[in-house]
Amino acid sequence: MTNQLAKESSKPRSAIYHVTDESFRQRGAEQLYGRASAPPESYTGSHMPDDLTRDLAKRMHYAAWRTETARDERTRAKWHANYLHFRDLIVIGNRKLIYRAVRRWMPPSSIADDMVGDCQIVLIQAVAAYNPWIGIRFSTYAFTCLMRALSRLSQKQAGDRLSRSVPLEALPDGEPRDGSTEEVSTGRMARVDEYLRDDNDLLSYREKRVITRRFSLDESNKGGTLEQVGKELGLSKERVRQVQASALSKLRAVLM
Repeated sequence: MTNQLAKESSKPRSAIYHVTDESFRQRGAEQLYGRASAPPESYTGSHMPDDLTRDLAKRMHYAAWRTETARDERTRAKWHANYLHFRDLIVIGNRKLIYRAVRRWMPPSSIADDMVGDCQIVLIQAVAAYNPWIGIRFSTYAFTCLMRALSRLSQKQAGDRLSRSVPLEALPDGEPRDGSTEEVSTGRMARVDEYLRDDNDLLSYREKRVITRRFSLDESNKGGTLEQVGKELGLSKERVRQVQASALSKLRAVLM
């Protein structure tokens, strides 16, 4: 995280997104929002206290406003450095929100690191966009942003996995695909992972299991024949065919 933040260009930007408050133009604003000493990096909770985050965010936006309104390069550079200082304090102090969100999402271990990496960028963006004057706690706002980002990333991961298999309609009732099947573009893939989650009740457990095994959507990435899946579930080959047909009908209804 620290290395990532350190890569920020030392050259001030011509414009930084910020929230402008009327207090910025009042006498004494610089004393009110000027550079503060760095808070401790560890807290008793899972993230920086919201009151401290709110205070630092106000200073961050003031520094961004001063950067934009500065009349000379020296002053602009000074306030841009202050902006980065406050922003990075908030990011570092709230980075535990990332791990809390990823744990809540419970991704496969193979993509958990990717999710953490992407969420670091999301957290930086959430800090920059946070409005500390409207009464919303930063932890609530940032956690919502992180969960939305994880949902988008999960859909992308599902599309990537499905791009290595054939479309749902292309698998007949017989054997699963072999390695010579032509890959299909991600844009044509039905992103079904959302409907295979335990907390989604579109499909029954049996339907989810059949689709997962028949279309190689589990971690083993090995599809099973109707007979193989039937043995695993204690069903006849014909019954597996019926369950698959029912599940595909439901998925087509919501995905097309």
